[in-house]
Amino acid sequence: MHRNPEGKARRRVPLALAAILVLGACGSGEAPVDGAGPSAVRLGYFPNVTHAPALFALSEGLFEAELGDVSLERQAFNAGPSAIEALNAGAIDAAFIGPNPAINGFVRSGGQALRIVAGTTSGGAQLVVRKGIASISDLVGTTLATPQLGNTQDVALRWFLSEHNLTFATGQGAQVSVTPTENSQAFQLFQQGRLDGAWVPEPWSSRLVVDAGAHLLIDERDEWPDGQFVTTHLIVRTAFLEEHPEQVEALLRGLVAAHDAIEADPAAAKQIVNAEIESAAGAPLSEAVIERAFENLQFTIDPIASTLQAMLDHAVAVEQSVAEPLNGIYDLRLLNRVLTEAGREPVTAAGLGLE
Repeated sequence: MHRNPEGKARRRVPLALAAILVLGACGSGEAPVDGAGPSAVRLGYFPNVTHAPALFALSEGLFEAELGDVSLERQAFNAGPSAIEALNAGAIDAAFIGPNPAINGFVRSGGQALRIVAGTTSGGAQLVVRKGIASISDLVGTTLATPQLGNTQDVALRWFLSEHNLTFATGQGAQVSVTPTENSQAFQLFQQGRLDGAWVPEPWSSRLVVDAGAHLLIDERDEWPDGQFVTTHLIVRTAFLEEHPEQVEALLRGLVAAHDAIEADPAAAKQIVNAEIESAAGAPLSEAVIERAFENLQFTIDPIASTLQAMLDHAVAVEQSVAEPLNGIYDLRLLNRVLTEAGREPVTAAGLGLE
C-alpha cells in the first residue's frame, strides 16, 4: 500500500488550477502557483482514533507516495491549542485538528493564519463518568476533565453545562469543576478516584469505559442535528497553501486514499490504526476499546462545514473565543478537484470559504 493507490504518476498542479490560484492571489490575497517545492512537509496529528484516517495514511505511506521527492515530517500533539501554537510559530505546515482550535487560530489571526482544506472525522466524543452519576443533575459537585483548555471537547463540555444551567469553573467555586488535563493523566486520575468523569475523544472515552469502569452519560452526537458534527479536519498554514498547493494536493490525495481503504476493509484498518497508537503510546488498545471507538465514529472527507459556525457560537458563549466572522476559513478547491477527478461529488464550505 506504499504506492499511489490509483497507480498513477505524481502530478503537478494542473495549469487550470494554477490559473485559479493566481487570479485569486491578484484579487484576494490567495494562492500563487507553486514555485520551488519545499524539502519537507511538516504534519501534525494526534494519536487518537478520531485521527484514524491520518494514522492509517501515515502507517501505510500514503502521503509519501503522493509527495514523491518531498519528505514528510510528523509531529504528534495531545490537543489542538498546542498544534495551533506550532502552526503559528512556523514549526509545522499542516495539522489534523479539532474545530475549536482551528477557529481560534483563524479568528485570533484576523483570518490570516490557516485554512481548512478537508474533513476527516465526525463524532467520537463523549462524557463518561463514574458509578453513582446517572443524570445531569448528579454532575453537581463533580470534577470533570477535558484534554486542554479551549480545545474542542473542553468547549463542548462547558457549553453543555451552560445549556443545563450548571455553573462551572476551572478549579473550585462552581457547581462543576472543569479541569483541563492531558488524556493519559486524566485516565490515571479517574482510576485513582480523583476525577468523576471526562469529556474526551476516542479512544479515551472507550478506554475509560472498558478499562476503568466508567459509563456513558452523554454522547455528543445526540447534541447535534442528524448526529453529525466535525471532530477532526485538516488545516494548512495559509502561506504554505499559497506557496505550495502541489504538496497540499498530495496530502489530500493521500487522505482520500486512506478514507477509501478504511471503508473497504475496516477490520484491517483497526489493526493498522491500533499499531500507530501503540507506536505513540507504547501500548496498543484492547480489542474491545478499538471496536467501541470505531463504532462511535464516522470517517468523512466532508468537513461538515455547516456545524462550524455553531461551534464558534458555543465557544464565544463560554468565553473561549471571540465573535468574529469565519468567512474565508475554508479553501476546498484542491479537495474538490481531487474528488471530481475521482468521479465524486464535491463538498461544500457552507458559505464560509472557497470551494
